[in-house]
Amino acid sequence: MTPVEYIVVIAAAVLLVVVVHAGLKPQVAWRALPVLLAAFALRLAVHVLLMRSGLGYGGDNYSYEARALGIVELWHRNGVHYVTSDELGSVYGVAVPCHVFALIMYLCGGKAPLACTAVVALLGCALCVVLYRFARLLGADERAAFRLLVLTAFLPGFLLHTSDMFKDGFNAFLVVACLGLAVSNLRRFDPLKVVALGPLLWALWNVRPYMVFMCSLPLLAGVFRVRRALSGRSLVVFAVVLIPVLVLLQGVDQSDGPLGTMQAQLDRGQSQHTRLANAEGGSGVVFDDGGNAWSDLGPKLAYTLLSPFPWASGSMALQLGKIDTLIWYWLLFCAVQGARRLWRHDRRTLLILLLFLVPASIAYATTMSNIGLMFRQRIPIVMVTSLLSAIAWTRTPTYGGPPEERAADPEASGSLVRGT
Repeated sequence: MTPVEYIVVIAAAVLLVVVVHAGLKPQVAWRALPVLLAAFALRLAVHVLLMRSGLGYGGDNYSYEARALGIVELWHRNGVHYVTSDELGSVYGVAVPCHVFALIMYLCGGKAPLACTAVVALLGCALCVVLYRFARLLGADERAAFRLLVLTAFLPGFLLHTSDMFKDGFNAFLVVACLGLAVSNLRRFDPLKVVALGPLLWALWNVRPYMVFMCSLPLLAGVFRVRRALSGRSLVVFAVVLIPVLVLLQGVDQSDGPLGTMQAQLDRGQSQHTRLANAEGGSGVVFDDGGNAWSDLGPKLAYTLLSPFPWASGSMALQLGKIDTLIWYWLLFCAVQGARRLWRHDRRTLLILLLFLVPASIAYATTMSNIGLMFRQRIPIVMVTSLLSAIAWTRTPTYGGPPEERAADPEASGSLVRGT
């Protein structure tokens, strides 16, 4: 390791302190800071002792490292600039994490896995702060939101995938931040929040492009601010009207536009060839669907949301993943109770969350073929669902009517960022 790599790690830790104090009230920040610093240090320890010492887990992390090295080589030849997929085809869809890693490597003078992991760990810990703010925005009390912060910081699956050069931390952070801005806009409209969505969505497009479309419906609901409480009948009407609109838009954009890109990605993920290829290995799952991605949707949804099952056999990594899954089962149970509370008190906010959770779950189910892969891909679903769990844990809810009539404390006001 070079001295610069140590400097990057220290700078990431210092920046974490700044993020905590900027994002939380002082009394909460002093409680959260030791927790998040411990979570940050634990991620670096897992990286050194497990991820890069023969655990045998991963693959994508090394792939992103190789792509980042390719960017660095181009920078050495042509100067530092944004490398597009025309120059380096392998960065398509993952340009943001690859450029972040490349910048760190460029500063460190070569491979710098620990420094890169420090930045990923920082992002993971910053997500915990965003989730705390988001939970308070939904009406969770301070105790419940803080429990969510601690749980997220040490959630085994999320911890593992923010302990190396994976892009899952980038993806989860951007998805939750976008949805948080949508709900915040529902509380109190601010054009600056709409403007802030631009760079977030651009970054998300360059991490996982299809996630932009999974976030688009809740973002639209937040921007246009559904004005009155929604009944079960109105939700059905909303869905009936929305589906033809989406079909029409899909028919209009069949080329290289955003919708065409999304459709191409979905077709590739749902193709029988891709699903059979992903099913190879110890955690692969093959469904008797006759090659139709939409067949056997019930079992696919069960595997997407609930696997690995306690009785499943597999590798050591799969067995360890069951610990995370058992916590996820508990979060799901609590989330149902939290959703019932929001249904009674704030259906508009519940709609925004469901407009992400339901389409994302169904879309992932149509591509389901590997438990290990789905275990990572559903991290944003776990994060958003856990917000509903925080509502269930709340003893003193701050909601008591429509968003416009609320008199919440400053920590649960209409902003996702403290002081704005």
